[in-house]
Order: sequence, then C-alpha cells, then structure tokens
Amino acid sequence: MSSYGGYAKTALHSAVTGLAIWAGLYLLLTGRGERFNVGGYLLRISPYMWGLYGIAFCIGFSVVGAAWGIFISGSSILGGAVRTPRIATKNLISIIFCEVVAIYGVIMAIVFSAKLGAVNSENGFSSSDYYTGFSLFWGGLAVGLSNLICGLAVGITGANAATADAHDQQLFVKILVIEIFGSVIGLFGLIVGLLVTGKAEDFAGVV
Repeated sequence: MSSYGGYAKTALHSAVTGLAIWAGLYLLLTGRGERFNVGGYLLRISPYMWGLYGIAFCIGFSVVGAAWGIFISGSSILGGAVRTPRIATKNLISIIFCEVVAIYGVIMAIVFSAKLGAVNSENGFSSSDYYTGFSLFWGGLAVGLSNLICGLAVGITGANAATADAHDQQLFVKILVIEIFGSVIGLFGLIVGLLVTGKAEDFAGVV
C-alpha cells in the first residue's frame, strides 16, 4: 500500500512538472512569454489583500502555536498530577507562557491593522501602498511563524518540566530556565515584525 502511494505521488509530481514545462514552452514559442510575469501578477493583487493576509497569518499562527503548546504541556501536567498532585499548581506557569504567545500575535495584529485605512482606489494604488501591503504580509508571516515555533517549543519544554518535577523537585527550576529562553523566540519574532513594517506608511492611494 505504501509503495502504491509512493508511485501515485511520483506520478502526480511528474504530471504537474510536465504541465508547467508544457505551458512555459507554449508561451515562449508562440511569442507570448511576457505573459509569465510574476511582477505583474503581484501588482494586480490589491495591497489590501496582502496586508490582510499578513494580519491573518500573524494572529492565526500565533493562536495555533499557543493552543498547540497548551495542549502538549497541559496534558502532561494533568497526567503527572494524577500521581503527584503537587506539580499541578506550580507548572501552570507553562500554560501562561504558551498563552503569552497568542497575546504577542494579537498585539501585533492590532499594530498592523492600524496601518490599514479606507482610500479611493479609482486612480489605483501608489508605490507606498504596495510597500505597506507587502511589508504587512511578510511582517505578519514572520511574527506568526515565530510564535508558532515558540508555542511548540514552550509546550514541549513545559511538558518535560512537569514530568521532571514529578520525579525530582530540584529539576523544575533548571528546566524552567530553558523554557524562558524558548519563550523569547516569540519576542524575537515580534521585534522582526516591527522592523519589517517600521517604515510602512498608511494607505493613501494615488492623488
């Protein structure tokens, strides 16, 4: 069954690659190669869409990372507390660290959305509007992915902290230091998002 799945995946990749090569050669040999224009495709998309995608990625990935981390660490805390009830209250700090990841995403989404404003786009968008849209997209993606990885790192470390604390109380503080360093990853993503969008101006349109 696994070999059949491998053959099907290889056939699908080959079909997609062959179709892409055929389309490229067709456009090139018929004198319409300029239609394959990545820059024109990016400019045809509204900068509002790029900005909204960035904000959605920012808060979406952050919340997913926080929820995933809470799921991982929370299940270990509850499982360990069945045998060692004393670890339940102390290890809730891991849940708080995971929740902070989602708060990072919410804060940055609010900051990014402040740069979106209604403009009259009958005359098109200015280059500044496109810069703002692209910067919001990549800034939001950077923040979201950083918080997603941060949530996983904190969740896994928190789960191990609960297990270690159930075995030996002295190990909790040592692993907590590692967990704090893991939570800083989300703060780094927040800083990167601010740097990427720092020079982005509000939408103005073409006057």
